[in-house]
Amino acid sequence: MPHSSFRTEVRDAVTPRATLLIVGVIALQLLFIASYVGALHDPKPKDVPFGVVAPQAAAGQAVTRLERLPGSPLDPRALPDEATARSQLTHRDIDAALIIDPRGGTDTLLVASGGGRILSTTLTALVTDLEKSERRTIRTVDVIPSAPHDPNGLSSFYLVIGWCVGGYLGAAALAISAGAKPSNPSRAAIRLAVMALVALTGGLGGALIAGPALDALPGSTAALWGLGTLIIFAVGAATLALQGLFGTIGIGLVILLVVILGNPSAGGALPPPLLPPFWKAIGPALPPGAGTWSTRSIAYFDDNAMTTSLLVLSAWAVAGAAITMAAATVRRRATATQPP
Repeated sequence: MPHSSFRTEVRDAVTPRATLLIVGVIALQLLFIASYVGALHDPKPKDVPFGVVAPQAAAGQAVTRLERLPGSPLDPRALPDEATARSQLTHRDIDAALIIDPRGGTDTLLVASGGGRILSTTLTALVTDLEKSERRTIRTVDVIPSAPHDPNGLSSFYLVIGWCVGGYLGAAALAISAGAKPSNPSRAAIRLAVMALVALTGGLGGALIAGPALDALPGSTAALWGLGTLIIFAVGAATLALQGLFGTIGIGLVILLVVILGNPSAGGALPPPLLPPFWKAIGPALPPGAGTWSTRSIAYFDDNAMTTSLLVLSAWAVAGAAITMAAATVRRRATATQPP
């Protein structure tokens, strides 16, 4: 009897639903480890957009030599002059540029640590070794340096991560308090409206903390507020949509997309050119990657090169809101057709 009673207690304590949830948690845990370690364990530059400024013949030779480097770390292109190189750095068309001086033995490397100091450091080391093999030296100039209180360029990444957390936790809180699946379109619309208020508040708070309060990021506080609002609402709407489709499991799917896949591919810890191909490919399409790129553009690159990332975030917001409303409509119709 005691043994039978114990088995009954186990079955009551660990229901089939609880077992499935535990299996899901273990799966997310292992995916988390695989994603982060896989993305960040062995950074190598790959096809980094790279400018070369030199007289015509020397430029062609330099581009050819850089294209043939083992592993294809650089994607070199000849540029007419230093002003063009600086402009392309500001517009995020290239990540560095080598200014070759044919009359002397010292060349100049232009970098932009505001886009990620580890990338600038990696490119400096790479070009220094190449110059040594040619018995030349380089002088490194940081055209767009990171802020004094953001030496490693990570404040933008952590700000975006905080905004994303606010998005999916806000949506999860609404589900926990009133059920994962809204029973009708009116309630779904109310949840989206509340999510918009959360986004406005959280976006402003994050912009004020990272900007005026801590002086971690330069750039327009108003622009950061708008971006933060969009990020929070995009993630929150996506969470509400997945909850509307799949119930509580939707929260796990958001964690998979935003945390497990999105964070390591965002270009925060490692800028995109240093990521393995899979993470480099998916990062720009996920909210953390699009948000990190846009935040750095606002902070360091005069709001340049933001169109694609803003469209990505807007697509998440619009699709999330539309699916949330559609799922609630289908649920109401299904409930209405059920016999009493």
